[in-house]
Amino acid sequence: MISYKNSRRILKKSKIKIDNEILDVDNCINRVSADNIFSKVNNPAADNAAFDGYVIKSKDTKNLNKKKSRLFKILGTIAAGDKTIKKKFRNFQTFEIMTGSIIPKGFDTIIPIEKINFYPNKTKPKYILINKKIKKSQHIRFKGSDYKRGDLLIKKGTILQSNHILALKSLGVDSINVRKKPNILFFSTGNEISNKKKVSEWQVRNSNSHYIKSLGNNFLFNFKNGGILRDNQIVKFEKKIKKVFNSKIDIILTSGAVSAGKFDFIPTVIKKFKLSNYFKSVSIRPGKPLMFAKFKGKQQVIFGLPGNPISSAACFRFFVYPYLHEILGISEEKPFKAILKNHFIKKNNFTRFVKSKINTTKNGKIETEILKGQESFKIQSFIKSNIWTLLPSGKSKFKKGDIVDCYLPNYSQKILIH
Repeated sequence: MISYKNSRRILKKSKIKIDNEILDVDNCINRVSADNIFSKVNNPAADNAAFDGYVIKSKDTKNLNKKKSRLFKILGTIAAGDKTIKKKFRNFQTFEIMTGSIIPKGFDTIIPIEKINFYPNKTKPKYILINKKIKKSQHIRFKGSDYKRGDLLIKKGTILQSNHILALKSLGVDSINVRKKPNILFFSTGNEISNKKKVSEWQVRNSNSHYIKSLGNNFLFNFKNGGILRDNQIVKFEKKIKKVFNSKIDIILTSGAVSAGKFDFIPTVIKKFKLSNYFKSVSIRPGKPLMFAKFKGKQQVIFGLPGNPISSAACFRFFVYPYLHEILGISEEKPFKAILKNHFIKKNNFTRFVKSKINTTKNGKIETEILKGQESFKIQSFIKSNIWTLLPSGKSKFKKGDIVDCYLPNYSQKILIH
């Protein structure tokens, strides 16, 4: 049995190659950028108005004050969408200008509509009256002040979200190079596993396949269900693995049959193949019987997850999920810190993934409560949880007030704080 840290080191050394593909930006949600993406345009594209008002030349107000005012002739109105006016204008002239309109050549500042004095009256104004010095560059959005052409827009290895889509489309990027989604082939194992709606008391509903599949809907992989392997189908499983080597499958996942029982055949079959990296049994809970292997000379790996639903969920979250990050070139996930709300005792040499619930205190501190029912067969605490709290090896007693590491349940799930 190896430590959690050592198992993660092996995963990092066992990367497989994932190819890229070019996609329209509209189809890139939850995909991973394969390259740095740069802005193709300036944003804003030109100097434009940040307020409705009147645009003037600031130098025309240089000597103005309450005792010395000046009338500025209104030449017309510039609306958003009007073409750029490039002709030269005389001094002491102005345009009414709408938010988003391009600033005409020579003009450099805007007086908001609320601060305008009209002449001879507001109903039919011909001039605006200015009796003070107006600073240059007021209420103007300058060309390239957000992004300049060639500026880095999105880093390589970013999981693209809706805010990225908005930025890409705004800045003239219509298609990008992304990582292909890894293809996962999933097998359930065991004579007791059933896909039927009504099951006998000796049977177990096939929930793990549905859980992993549901993660794929908003996650980083394509899911293919390989069906159920029965206890006597060792040869069948070996043939399926050989078939995978000539397919587009990247990762094989199995659920169950990885412990040390009579019918736990997954490790036995896997050891028949040449492997470059391998481990079985990690000092973690839940999920200790976890197995991993990379097939030597192949671009495929296998994770043998425990059959227990909570153990399987924990192992996917803390092993398969980080591995997907690794092969897709995503930065390593960072936990966030929270204050432990209650005591917890565990074995010193084990890393524990505990079902927890976070909330905020009245003074804004984040607390995590370790829920009752941490046994790996108990689903109720998993339903109530909104976070995983990771308690590292090397320490057995965790006290109220300790600062601990917390991880989101999965990538697509948001924290619901009650």
